[in-house]
Amino acid sequence: MNLSRYRVLLIVAIAELLAMALWFSVSAVGPELEAAWNLSSAQTAWLTNAVQLGFVLGAVLSATLTLSDTIPPRYLFAVSAAIGAGATAVIALAVSSFLPAVFLRLLTGVALAGVYPTGMKIMAGWFQDGLGFAIGTLVGALTVGSALPHLLRAIGGVGRPRAVLLGASVLAAVGGVLVLLVGPGPYQAPAAPFDPGAVRRMLGDRGTMLANIGYFGHMWELYAVWAWIPVYLTASFAARGEPAPTLASLLAFGTIAVGGIGALVAGAFADRIGRTSVTSASMIVSGAACLGAGFVFGGPLLVLVPFLMIWGFVIVADSAQFSAAVSELAEDSYVGSALTLQTAIGFLLTVGSIQVTPIIADVVGWQWAFAPLVIGPLVGTVAMLWLRRLPEATALAGGRR
Repeated sequence: MNLSRYRVLLIVAIAELLAMALWFSVSAVGPELEAAWNLSSAQTAWLTNAVQLGFVLGAVLSATLTLSDTIPPRYLFAVSAAIGAGATAVIALAVSSFLPAVFLRLLTGVALAGVYPTGMKIMAGWFQDGLGFAIGTLVGALTVGSALPHLLRAIGGVGRPRAVLLGASVLAAVGGVLVLLVGPGPYQAPAAPFDPGAVRRMLGDRGTMLANIGYFGHMWELYAVWAWIPVYLTASFAARGEPAPTLASLLAFGTIAVGGIGALVAGAFADRIGRTSVTSASMIVSGAACLGAGFVFGGPLLVLVPFLMIWGFVIVADSAQFSAAVSELAEDSYVGSALTLQTAIGFLLTVGSIQVTPIIADVVGWQWAFAPLVIGPLVGTVAMLWLRRLPEATALAGGRR
């Protein structure tokens, strides 16, 4: 195909955006499902955590079998998107209880493990210079896509969970078709043979593991905030005596979606000033916001909205740069598997932070529920500053650490 790399980037980004609408599709309609299915708060949390666990299972399987390095990436992406769309449509049309929904959410997570890391693998095949911007664009698309179900709910989905779920399914199916327009890039490594020792080498590489630890700290915060920000906002409005479910959904969408801009901006800067600089700065600000959320809780919109937009901007701005760093530090033949392994462990950590956040909220209230998440950005910042001092860091962003 005679597609320029930026046209490829646009197509893959749109495909990723549409496919990732599946991630929080059930979470977005959690209040309706909780009432209709008589769910506890712990069960509602598991409707999100099942996706996280499914993603981990799928990613571990993919990394162990090096699927993203042995199957043409566009086919793996397309089939995975179709499976996730189908599972979500079944929830909308045929499920009315907790257990089958959890199973189908688990399956959706497994499918998404063939979408997100595979999209990054495609980008690594098309970009060398500007890789940070390319993966930043992809993570930006992922971010906006993850927010889409909240937008679907806000524009007519309140009280209509089936419409939101079916809408997300259709979007994901379209994304799976779009990615078939993209062929392999000039920098894509040839299909690698199955090598059981590849994972061990990935785990033993010092530079790659420090980049991974940075990513793990970032992930401890990210998905817990994304999963529970609608509940935090609902509680914040209730504290002012002004229940506003539609506004809460719109602000949740905005908080998550603005991260798409953050990922783009951070990608451009990281290619110029270095990946460790951008990731450390982002985590310092987002970690501070975990504590700041307690002080703006119940406050006026003039204070709350700018705070949320800044937090949403920085909380995911660094995400792509951890992936770009691993793409630059890992063995060329197993970049796809290295990225998949990174995301597998990172998303496993999110299960803990997503589950523990409402437990903390039960003790201290939603005002301070996000405060313990600060430990993630703190650990991640230390890891990236350590990596910055090592010789391996010269491989990052053309020597820009």
